[in-house]
Amino acid sequence: MKLGRKFWASMLIFGLIGQVAWVVENMYFNVFIYKMFHATAAEISLMVGASSVAATVTTLLMGALSDKLGKRKVLISLGYVVWGISILSFALIRVDLLTPLAGSTAAAMSLGVNLVIILDCVMTFFGSTANDAAYNAWLTDRGDETNRGRIEGYNSMMPLVSILVVFGGFMGFDLDRAESWTTIFLIIGGVVLLIGILGLWLIEEAPDSNRSVAGNDSYWATVTYSFRPSVVRANPMLYAVLGAFAVFGISIQVFMPYLILYYEQSLGMTDYVLVFAPAILLAAVATALYGKVYDKKGFMASIVPSIAILMAGYVILYFTRSKLPVFVGSLCMMIGYLTGMAVFGAMIRDHIPENRAGQFQGVRIIGQVLIPGIVGPAIGAWILRDAQVIVNNDGTTSFLPDRGIWVGALVVAVVLCGVIWGIGRKKK
Repeated sequence: MKLGRKFWASMLIFGLIGQVAWVVENMYFNVFIYKMFHATAAEISLMVGASSVAATVTTLLMGALSDKLGKRKVLISLGYVVWGISILSFALIRVDLLTPLAGSTAAAMSLGVNLVIILDCVMTFFGSTANDAAYNAWLTDRGDETNRGRIEGYNSMMPLVSILVVFGGFMGFDLDRAESWTTIFLIIGGVVLLIGILGLWLIEEAPDSNRSVAGNDSYWATVTYSFRPSVVRANPMLYAVLGAFAVFGISIQVFMPYLILYYEQSLGMTDYVLVFAPAILLAAVATALYGKVYDKKGFMASIVPSIAILMAGYVILYFTRSKLPVFVGSLCMMIGYLTGMAVFGAMIRDHIPENRAGQFQGVRIIGQVLIPGIVGPAIGAWILRDAQVIVNNDGTTSFLPDRGIWVGALVVAVVLCGVIWGIGRKKK
């Protein structure tokens, strides 16, 4: 299928801005409730897990709805608009605003953590409707076997680029001040809202021959389609790869909720952006190019190097604390992470039955988000159960993530190697 400039512009804008919003949630909400409300590792794990459940349920329901409607554009655009409004609402969650309601600063902090977790789930509903369900189904509709690796390579580069954008933008803010977070939520929410409005003119639906539709199936039949035993039996490779993707995601989520806190608090790298940003930039370039490896060589030849590089990054980060080796370890970790995402994403899209992309977004999100989002942070929280505790200026305490998170991530990656080996035998 020939892809025009309008497609690439839509993919760039909606892919990047959507990932910017997800980066703020996945990497900085943890920092937000840690710094503003002194959340524990268990509370951070709860927030990530609850958001993962919300994302999965939403994608199941709304992905099926997009197939039933046979439309993606309206769900993407309006979803981004309401997503932006929900992000704006976080500007109201501040200790100084909550203290009169809660009665004390300590109670306000506890209330703040609970409100963030609840509102995070609400925000995830709108974000997953727009991005996980409708946008990802739209990408599947627009691609085919001749260009899917290239599409997925650029799409998987978006998280890295968005991290770079967020890190660069956040350098101008003092994240220990509530006013900084208010400004951040106003900016991100406003941009997401405006992009949603732009989509009404920019996004083009896929041709009817490529668009996923639910036909005469009822809505609930559409929702449950990808869970039917007959469908699983008919698509064994798809479900095997989704299982491997879940293990891959668990490895990532063991450390990801605590990554910035580890750099800043445990390693004492207050300028971690200057260390991490070059690694992100190089990894983004590698990821954009790596999609072609999948197109030419296939799944096994492209996923094995990604996992090997990822594991090398874990080992380096475990044994080092100074800037240069931490940079090298971060570079390997990010290259392995993002190229792995690209390969898994392309393989999954290639094995989704034709014209049923929306109905399979729910089962995809179970492998990509739900299982990793619950299991990974829980493993990380268990590893950090006896982590060092520091006393804050207000007398409250906070934990310090330690290098044990890299061991946990590595152990899960070893399990992943066994799963990949099994898939390789199945393909042969």
